[in-house]
Amino acid sequence: MTDLQTRKIEFVQEFLKLQSEDVIARFEKLLSKEKELTTNSENLITKDELISRIEQSEDNFAKGKFKTSSELLSKYGS
Repeated sequence: MTDLQTRKIEFVQEFLKLQSEDVIARFEKLLSKEKELTTNSENLITKDELISRIEQSEDNFAKGKFKTSSELLSKYGS
């Protein structure tokens, strides 16, 4: 087993010994926040991806491949 796997097993064993609902609730909140942070960070784009998107947008604009705000408002606005 790797060191991380051993630590996980030891953590779970200690967690199973807990008797306090308050402590368990705090661990649940912590786990929920960690899952949210992980999900959010997975959805982030890298600097290189952002630069690529910007370059593509600039290229599209130079080729006239864009819609004006007026066109967008008339199509999607109220």
